[in-house]
Amino acid sequence: MISVPYLFGMLAAEAQGMHLVLFVAWLLLYLSSYPLLQSVKRSANKSYWIKWGVMYAAAAIALLIPPLIDTPKLFYFGIPLVGLLLVNVWHTKRKSERALVNDMCAILIFSLGGVAAYLLGGGGWDRTMTAVVLFSFMHFMGSAFFVKTVFRERANKRWTTYARLYHLLLLIVPAIIGFPWLTLPFVFSVVRAFAYAGKAMKPWKVGIIEIIGAIQFLVLSALLIY
Repeated sequence: MISVPYLFGMLAAEAQGMHLVLFVAWLLLYLSSYPLLQSVKRSANKSYWIKWGVMYAAAAIALLIPPLIDTPKLFYFGIPLVGLLLVNVWHTKRKSERALVNDMCAILIFSLGGVAAYLLGGGGWDRTMTAVVLFSFMHFMGSAFFVKTVFRERANKRWTTYARLYHLLLLIVPAIIGFPWLTLPFVFSVVRAFAYAGKAMKPWKVGIIEIIGAIQFLVLSALLIY
């Protein structure tokens, strides 16, 4: 999940060597979030979780220095990222990590990685940037709805209805904001939702479907964004 929005943003602009540095830093920040959130959630071994979280975060900060020097506009992402992480911390303390709002914040964090990659590649604060973050968010929110309907909320008919209605919106929003061809990357997700939502599925099968969906979303979006 973390790589798809990033690659989308990179391909929507101009790929360069600094993208690799920023991606590794972005990955390390993601890896630091798990132990740090575990230190909030668990009363035992706090020092262990904090140690690993700080180590990953320190490595990420060191790697962030060259991209930030190259593109100072990346500093602007610090404020929303901190705000979204605080929401994740709040849900972790309440042991409600599976809440939809928490999923939305996590997905938005990943999606903002695509915007950072777009800026680093020479993109600006334009409609393409909006498309990168919005469509990445829309795709993975669709995944969150779908996964809930085949596991925890499988017996809840309302969730199945909500998921299918949401997926229908995926076919409308791109045209509304001026990217009609970007409806195509969402067709797979819509078919998936109507074919399988509310049905029992093995985790490996869901995983394969999600991987295929993410790959086709990235390829089609990168080709049709221009």
